[in-house]
Amino acid sequence: MTTTAPAGTIRVSVPDVWEVVDIPLNPDRTIEDLKTEALQRTLGRTPRADPAKYIVKYRGALVSDERITVGALHLSDRASLIVLPARRRPVT
Repeated sequence: MTTTAPAGTIRVSVPDVWEVVDIPLNPDRTIEDLKTEALQRTLGRTPRADPAKYIVKYRGALVSDERITVGALHLSDRASLIVLPARRRPVT
């Protein structure tokens, strides 16, 4: 009997709520899908969780085309993404 090792996970940080979400690594998923899932798992279905109001960064650089797949971006097991608000908010 042969078993397949798990593909791994992608770590997605959502600093708005100081949480990190582990999402299964799937080379066919888009970065947009990962962002949406991370926001839903951390912020729920609140107006703040609108994916259009957030950007994704990988290794400090903006992922400008979120339609790119995990495989095309060459993300490996335990790669880290960060989901940030697209607009800076004033500090009060």
